[in-house]
Amino acid sequence: MHSLLDHLPAKERRGSKPRCHLLTHGSQEQVAARLTGLIDPWGQVNPHDKWMPQGFDDLKEAQLHDAPQLLADSIRTKLQSWWLAVPVRATTPNWDIASTCTIDGKGGLLLIEAKGHDTELLREEKGKTLDKGASENSRRNHDRIGKAIGEAKVALNSILPGWNLSRDSHYQLANRFAWGWKLIELGLPVILVYLGFLNAEEMRDLGKPFAADVDWQRLVRSHSKALVPDGIWNQKWELYGQPFIPLIRSIEWPLDTPPENDA
Repeated sequence: MHSLLDHLPAKERRGSKPRCHLLTHGSQEQVAARLTGLIDPWGQVNPHDKWMPQGFDDLKEAQLHDAPQLLADSIRTKLQSWWLAVPVRATTPNWDIASTCTIDGKGGLLLIEAKGHDTELLREEKGKTLDKGASENSRRNHDRIGKAIGEAKVALNSILPGWNLSRDSHYQLANRFAWGWKLIELGLPVILVYLGFLNAEEMRDLGKPFAADVDWQRLVRSHSKALVPDGIWNQKWELYGQPFIPLIRSIEWPLDTPPENDA
């Protein structure tokens, strides 16, 4: 077990990060079953699907504009130009876990944002800032990101009023839903999961671990209520004829439990 965690930098061997790698480590059948368990009955991940990261074999997290194993080139190109005005030396949001999947019988994408304690979520309430000495390219990208999130806000208000996504507040939450919306606009069904790892007691020096699913559910709803209508969670919505399913889920995975010991 310790040899698996040793693949990660020392500072990344506790909390949500190693648990995401444990969740995606093992045989194709094992990983597919675990990921399906998180989204059942809304979707399925099959052994032939692709995901990032790939346990401890490939640690790279997905930036969707640069994930050819997950998305067609045409979609990745559109995502990049939608989010970035100047893509050179620029990045798009990293996903803790991203996987192809099946939703309502159609190929789609599962996107997971994972947390291991309350501060890890609450510190994301800040907006995306721009340094005073930022380059012209950075300023152009900052403006493009604000516009992209604004487009998502307008479109999402068409399915349920109450969206207030903004680049300048709760930036991570805003970009998660904005990217989910854009993928749907491009024709892909999406399941977006906010995943809480329960009882990550080794993180207590940094924040309060989640003792039970109800604690995580309450925290996510409280954190998101300024930007996201509460009724959006744990239901299937349709936009452009595509399913959009935002879920709040939790799982307990002690760090001393090897992935091969699946229950």
